[in-house]
Amino acid sequence: MDSTPAPARTSVTLALGGGGARGYAHIGVIQVLEENGFDVVGVAGTSMGALIGGLHAAGHLDAYADWVSSLTPRDIIRLIDPSLRSPGAIKGERIMAKVIELLDGVRIEDLPVPFTAVATDLLHRKEVWFQEGPLDMAIRASIALPSFFAPVVLNGRLLADGGMTNPVPIAPLSGQPSDLTVAVNLSGPPSGRESLESWTRASSEPGQSGDWQEKLARTATQVLDNEAGRRISQWLTHRRHDDHDQDESASPTLASSAPEVGVSEAFEELPSALNMIDVVELSYDALESVVLRYRLASYPPDLMVTLPKNICRTLDFHRAAEMIQVGREYTERALAERERAAGF
Repeated sequence: MDSTPAPARTSVTLALGGGGARGYAHIGVIQVLEENGFDVVGVAGTSMGALIGGLHAAGHLDAYADWVSSLTPRDIIRLIDPSLRSPGAIKGERIMAKVIELLDGVRIEDLPVPFTAVATDLLHRKEVWFQEGPLDMAIRASIALPSFFAPVVLNGRLLADGGMTNPVPIAPLSGQPSDLTVAVNLSGPPSGRESLESWTRASSEPGQSGDWQEKLARTATQVLDNEAGRRISQWLTHRRHDDHDQDESASPTLASSAPEVGVSEAFEELPSALNMIDVVELSYDALESVVLRYRLASYPPDLMVTLPKNICRTLDFHRAAEMIQVGREYTERALAERERAAGF
């Protein structure tokens, strides 16, 4: 009988970033780590990273992976609960229903693996760490991507997506002992050359978005248009009141003599396929990339798995199986590079 002890497994703390549908890649990351002898002993997640990390910490990730991999574009349409009256294109209740069912009321402090979900307090402009309380509520707060998923209110705080303040949350893991800290960034530099033309071409090509995304885009655009229209109307109302209150004896000569500057003519024409949703997504990516650089300078991980941000659009939720495989491939590549660097 062989009495040789089994080789010790390497303990890992895992920081999972946000990225919409790219977050399915986290499933592949976790699969490869476990297959290669790593034990995940702590998880922190933002947005989709919080959803995937929370399900893993609760022991329900396999069931969730099977479910999302089976979803068709028609299934995604059924899961969308658009709303023109809430401060987001989607209320999120149908999307969260399966997660709530799997978690069955589990609390974060009762999980077998320490877990932190990161959200953003919009009123106080700071990040919020969920390390106790109902896990499903923490996940719902963390995934509230501005303009898409409606924010939530908890204890008087207006909470939204954690990616705005901590795109890849390594800091919550700093007190957790482990052999290795692994971070997964889903918004890395694009593969190939990214340009405005390539972005709009990808969003307008047939079959790239699907009926469900078109429905979501229309709803989100209506929400944004309605909000923008309301703000413009309020501004114009205030302007009319201000103008009425001004001294009527003021000379109109200065205003009427100002030259008309054709500023709009100096710019190039906007691509016809560029819509408001594209602008919101690109703006959010720009903000997140800046915040991430500062965060990584303070809390560098031992191993970073980085996926290009253009590997998948934020709203491509019908591509779960593909993204899981992509996550596996990039993790295997990162582990191989780490071994080469270490001289193994």
